[in-house]
Amino acid sequence: MERKTYHHGDLKTALVEAGIDILEAEGLKGLSLRSLAARVGVSHTAPKNHFGAMRGLLTALAAEGFRRHAAHMQAGLPPDASDAARLEAAMHGYVAFVEAHPHLYTLMFSPDLVDHDAPELVAAGTASYMVLEDLARHLDWSRKDEPDSQIRAEILLWSIVHGFATLRRTGQLPVSAVTGTVPGIADIMPRFGGRTGD
Repeated sequence: MERKTYHHGDLKTALVEAGIDILEAEGLKGLSLRSLAARVGVSHTAPKNHFGAMRGLLTALAAEGFRRHAAHMQAGLPPDASDAARLEAAMHGYVAFVEAHPHLYTLMFSPDLVDHDAPELVAAGTASYMVLEDLARHLDWSRKDEPDSQIRAEILLWSIVHGFATLRRTGQLPVSAVTGTVPGIADIMPRFGGRTGD
């Protein structure tokens, strides 16, 4: 099987996919280079050849996580989607990703488990962040004419959605006395306008 996987040139992809499957099913405690090799059906040295050590594997998983994260924030949008539609999709996609991949999400933002300077992770993380960066560039809000309005808008959007997703994931959001449910991201987002042509 190992020869076949190498022949098709997709062993690394198969290892990353399997690693994410193990991570989401069992958490970090169930993930090791040996368990990964067994899941894919290759020799126990195969993952080490691709990732070096556990930190390399976790970094590769985090990079794939950011690629999927960006895809979630842009899913289902036509090329001519309005600023408002893109903002709504990104906020919903962000939260949906966290709910679907809680262990992967935790790994992606871990301060010490991954190599945040690895080029693959930097590129994937930057691409994900650029979704919010682009939304912030077209955001119409009360502080848009102040100095550093772009970076302020980026921080505003990220703080809202990341904070909401984290609190929702950990079960710390309060239940509405009116509906008896936890409000969704659309229920707490400020109503921004949209600028075009910027």
